[in-house]
Amino acid sequence: MTTTHSPSSTGLATRLLAGQAIVLVAGALTVGLVAAVIGPPIFHQHLLEAAHQQNSHELVHIEMAYRDSSLISVGIGLLISLLAAGAVTWFLTRRLRRPLEQVTHAARELTLGHYATRVPAIAAGTELETLAAAFNTMAARLDSVEDTRRRMLSDLAHELRTPIATISAYHEGLHDGVTSLGPESRAALEEQTQRLARLADDIDEVSTAEEGRLALDLRSHHVTDLLWAAHEGMRDRYATKGVNLLIFPAGQQYPDGVNLLVDDRSVAGLQVLVDRSRIGQVLTNLLNNALRHTPAGGTVIISAVSDRDHVSITVSDNGDGMTPEQLEHAFERFYRADFARTHDRTGSGIGLTISRAIINAHGGSLTAASSGPDQGSTLTINLPTP
Repeated sequence: MTTTHSPSSTGLATRLLAGQAIVLVAGALTVGLVAAVIGPPIFHQHLLEAAHQQNSHELVHIEMAYRDSSLISVGIGLLISLLAAGAVTWFLTRRLRRPLEQVTHAARELTLGHYATRVPAIAAGTELETLAAAFNTMAARLDSVEDTRRRMLSDLAHELRTPIATISAYHEGLHDGVTSLGPESRAALEEQTQRLARLADDIDEVSTAEEGRLALDLRSHHVTDLLWAAHEGMRDRYATKGVNLLIFPAGQQYPDGVNLLVDDRSVAGLQVLVDRSRIGQVLTNLLNNALRHTPAGGTVIISAVSDRDHVSITVSDNGDGMTPEQLEHAFERFYRADFARTHDRTGSGIGLTISRAIINAHGGSLTAASSGPDQGSTLTINLPTP
């Protein structure tokens, strides 16, 4: 890629030198004017007051000497100033040129799609260092967005294969008369259609979350209220599958015979500054994830404890558990362990990714832990307290 310059464009050194020369010439002309117009009358008056005769040879000689010395002084001063201006211009240009060339080169690389380009550390003054830091921040942001886009396209292509292949197979079967459009076929097609719709919604949400564009309505809410709302929203689904859902905060009474365990680090009355809808979404994702990986007769526990300046909310189950490798990839988009693919295919594989991005936007963290396969898993939300 080539860069063109207009014929009238000039370099930084030329412009700096021209600017300083204009200032110096203007100053020299001002000094010369003062010395030629204002100085001589004043000097002449002082000579007369010193008893020199008007128009005497001595008076004329002294005034000529004053005028000549003034002009010579102004000329020498202007010459020295021009030389000093040239030296300063050379020094500044040499000091500024390399950092500016580095920023220019990095900007050109970005236009070519090389988003990993960064401006190296420069020691050329606070202003240029600030410019370099701002440029690197912008480049890192662009790199992150581009990486998100690339991974999103790759993951999307992978996830679309199954529903598209299923719909295509049914379409061919119906066209060839091999398959009839019975209840099972309708159910399968509806399931894959819903999966595509859910996938589209999840992809849009995870992109918004990972790029830091989530709009949060932060308000104070009681931790126990958040847990209770999540429990109530999932209770029927757990009952249908036959999985026990227990809630484990201290000092709170719940109606309808909800199982209640007690912990000595009470969160009763404790509030957190959160977006209730978003935190509810996270808890629902975690409970859905636990439900998928917990067999009938198993147990999932929602618990909350306070610890100094934060509150920890955990969702624990005694289901499939995770290997160290699965733990490492648990929050990656579209990652699902092998057992998830065989047990339940209703998840899009983005729920945990979205959940972590939402918690990060709240200034908290979301982590996963497991002792191994068939040992259950624990997902922990840490949120700062006001």
